[in-house]
Amino acid sequence: MTIAPSKIGIDISKAWLDIYDATTGQPRRLANAQGQIKAFLAALPEGSCLVFEATGPHDTVLRRCLNGTGLKFARLNPARVRDFARYKGKLAKTDAIDARVLAMMAEGAEFSLEQAFDDEREALVALHRRRDQLVGQRAIERTRVATAPDQRERESLKRHMAFLDGEIRAIEADIAALLQQPSFKAKVAILRSLKGVGPVTATTLIALLPELGSLSAKAIAALAGLAPLNCDSGKFRGQRHIRGGRARVRRAVYMAALNAIRAIPRFKAQYTSIAARSGVRKVGVVAVARKLLVTLNAMLRDGKPFAA
Repeated sequence: MTIAPSKIGIDISKAWLDIYDATTGQPRRLANAQGQIKAFLAALPEGSCLVFEATGPHDTVLRRCLNGTGLKFARLNPARVRDFARYKGKLAKTDAIDARVLAMMAEGAEFSLEQAFDDEREALVALHRRRDQLVGQRAIERTRVATAPDQRERESLKRHMAFLDGEIRAIEADIAALLQQPSFKAKVAILRSLKGVGPVTATTLIALLPELGSLSAKAIAALAGLAPLNCDSGKFRGQRHIRGGRARVRRAVYMAALNAIRAIPRFKAQYTSIAARSGVRKVGVVAVARKLLVTLNAMLRDGKPFAA
C-alpha cells in the first residue's frame, strides 16, 4: 500500500517545533533538537512537503536535518505567512495556529522550494551578518563622537571605534579566506570582473542571493526587489515602483551601480538617459542597479567575466 505524502506546517521557536500535518489533521510538538527532528523526518512518507517560516538561527537545526532526506521544503517570509493567515480569517496568533496556517499553505499555495543546506554558504552568511553588525555599531559611535561634549567621553568612543575597526578587519580576513574555497573562488572572480562590484558586494551576492546565475532576468530582479511593479486599475496607469525583495542585496547592488555609472560607459549612458527622461536621478540609478544585477546573473550563468 502506498502512503500519501504529507503536507506539513512547522512553526519554529528557540525550544520547540509545533507541527501540523494537514493530511492526517494531527498536531504535535517536538523539541528543537537534532535527535527528535531526525526521527520525525525519517518517519515521513516519501514526497512529503514541509513549510516553515524563516526564523533566523532557530530553523538551522531543521534545515541541517533535511539535507539528504529527499523531502521537499519551503522557508517562507513571515510577513507572507501572516498575510495568508488574514486571508483565511485566522486573526488569532499562537504557535499551533501558525503551524496549521503553514500546513494550509503547503496544501494550496505556490512557492519556490528551498535549496539544500550548504555549510560553507551558511558560514559565509554568518560572517557577513556579523560584519554588518559591527559596521553599524561603528557608524553609531562615529555619530556620537561628533556630538559628545566631554573629552573623556570622546576618548572612550574613539577607543571603542578602534576596537570595532580591529574586529571588522578580523571578520573581513575570515571572509576572504572562506571565499578562497573552490565553491566560491570562481564566482568571486567573475563578479569582481565588473568594475563597481567590490568585495562587499560580491560577498553579499554569494551569501544572500545563491540563486544568482540560475534564474531568469525577471526572476532575479524580483528577488532583489529591483523589478518595477505595476499599479494599474481600469484606465488608470499608475507609476511603477520597486518594493519587497531582499533589502540587503538591493542596497549592495545599488552601491555597486553608483560605482559602475562612474566606471563603465554603457551604464553611465543608461543612467544619463533615464535620469533625464524621468527628471529623477534616483530612478536612473535604480534602473542601472537592475541592469547590473541582470548582467551579473548572465555572467554567472555562462561562467564568463564581464566584457566591457
